[in-house]
Amino acid sequence: NVRRLAGEEDWQIVLNRNSIAEEISCAPTQRSYVLNTRFTIARGFAVESRRGLGGYIRIERKQNKQAVYQEIIKGINEKTSYDEVKDIIRYLLKNGFVKNREVAILMQAITFGFRVASESDKTIFIKSLFMALADFADE
Repeated sequence: NVRRLAGEEDWQIVLNRNSIAEEISCAPTQRSYVLNTRFTIARGFAVESRRGLGGYIRIERKQNKQAVYQEIIKGINEKTSYDEVKDIIRYLLKNGFVKNREVAILMQAITFGFRVASESDKTIFIKSLFMALADFADE
């Protein structure tokens, strides 16, 4: 049960695609919207979805720093918005992955990247910032 697991730090649940709407308390037509807004990288979740026969949705929450950084890096692409990156940084700060000083530096760098870099360069730059954080994350 997703609600039961929500209070735990590290967990994973795999659900049949047909039963997910009931499990997360939404209409079947809202399933994708809810998954994309409630279970985001910025909130510490990774979602994997497989369609077709035997399809499933895997929702995973991890507080392990390396796992969180890997999910963040994997989720950043050319469509990632400035606000989404800010939300990710807020999550990292709230959960003790970074400190205020690091956030200030990150935000300056990210703001600069969004202003001057092309879409592909921006993606590479932002991923590299999170890779650097991952390299220095203490476990």
